[in-house]
Amino acid sequence: MARLDLLLTDARIATLQRGTTGFGVIEDGASGISGGHIAWVGEAGERPNEPAAETRSLNGRWVTPALIDCPTHLVFGGDRAAEFEQRLAGASYEDIARAGGGILSTVTATRAASADELFAAALPRLDALMASGVATVEIKSGYGLDVENELKMLEVARRLGTARDVSVVTTLLAAHAIPPEFHGNADGWIDVVCNELIPAAAERGLADAVDAYCETIAFDTAQVAAVFEAARKHRLPVKLHADQLSDGGGAALAAAYSALSADHLEYTSDDGVAAMGAAGTAAVLLPGAFLTLNETRPPPVAALREHQVPMAIATDCNPGTSPLTSVREAMALASRLFRLTPEEGLAGTTREAALALGLDDRGTVTAGMRADLAVWGVTHPRDLGYWLGRNSLAHLFIGGRGVSLTAA
Repeated sequence: MARLDLLLTDARIATLQRGTTGFGVIEDGASGISGGHIAWVGEAGERPNEPAAETRSLNGRWVTPALIDCPTHLVFGGDRAAEFEQRLAGASYEDIARAGGGILSTVTATRAASADELFAAALPRLDALMASGVATVEIKSGYGLDVENELKMLEVARRLGTARDVSVVTTLLAAHAIPPEFHGNADGWIDVVCNELIPAAAERGLADAVDAYCETIAFDTAQVAAVFEAARKHRLPVKLHADQLSDGGGAALAAAYSALSADHLEYTSDDGVAAMGAAGTAAVLLPGAFLTLNETRPPPVAALREHQVPMAIATDCNPGTSPLTSVREAMALASRLFRLTPEEGLAGTTREAALALGLDDRGTVTAGMRADLAVWGVTHPRDLGYWLGRNSLAHLFIGGRGVSLTAA
């Protein structure tokens, strides 16, 4: 009986194994897959003599870990193209938010939509991500802003994970903005988040983590700390939207709670970066939002390198500030806007993105890992962050199975 389910041969492999130099390249490589995991990977001449149910030549194509998108806001109602037009005319993100636009306009549309409508709208976005090489995606809530609709969003996110051969990680982001019903009473909404929403999401198994938005137009550090304490009570890890528009101490707060990640970070101080490095909190850089908002202050990449903070990259796909549905394009933007190297770009969308989600079973092409693999028609892995608008994905394997790509 065959021991391997699938043997991939004639491949060039970028393993992204931590501790290796560059991309961790195996020029003449092969990999055996069994039970949805990588049983062996290495030089073709060193391949163990094990039979396989199927052998597939990749004809010299490059293999990398499948991409990971952390985070997205794929589930939402309506769109905000009109705000894009307003920003082009000179309005700032804060101007739009304070005038009742921004997140709250999406809240109105999301509340009005049924679960089926939200699912139907989100599925093409998920398909587009998969067509860019994604096998794992984080989907946050945050556009319901009441108990019923926040849970509805998480249920739709779980449903998306069953509709496609993709891993969906869900995050409760109820502390995303102050609901209109709680205008002038942010503490009241935080009480609902802590005492009703987090317990309900945990009890129903709808959330894998809890997030909050720590910013002058959202919630302060004391309010976010209360959310984190409630998450800790229910044994849910935490994440944070931090220091996007100002240095509000978000990164340091995330580090104090051993957060999996802190996202955005354009205004994070050196002390905040140092705290993240000491805590092992990953940075998630979001070039799509940076570009869309026409920001001029990039995240402190040099400091993140100095303090050895893992740097993940994601689309942050959302209707208002990052209408981006390609992780490979996010990689390319991160190189251009934040000066990340090609190695940092690919690691940021694989190995470090897995770390930002608390997943230790994917993100590298190494024995024992999930067989989530992307096969590319490129001459070198650096091409993935070089080309704009060119999708060079040849094959996607998720859990060792080839996936049909149906991007809209």
